[in-house]
Amino acid sequence: MNTTTRGKTKVREGVVVSNAMNKTVVVTVSRLVKHPQYKKYVKRRKRFKAHDENNECNVGDRVAIAETRPLSKDKRWRVQKILERAV
Repeated sequence: MNTTTRGKTKVREGVVVSNAMNKTVVVTVSRLVKHPQYKKYVKRRKRFKAHDENNECNVGDRVAIAETRPLSKDKRWRVQKILERAV
């Protein structure tokens, strides 16, 4: 039985904050985390560099990014689809 199965890829939603690089966008992903002691929800942000093959994304677009193999030194995500265009 020589079947290779891959797990589900991680998918995150975020907002494009930079598209200055060629075929790369910087996406900020925000999430709410409950503080362990104070029980208050705190906003946490993380920035990911994502591969944008056709340079379609603009600053302010909401996008879905999916995890992929390493594409460069710090690029491990690719733009899966653009969910909402910036105004």
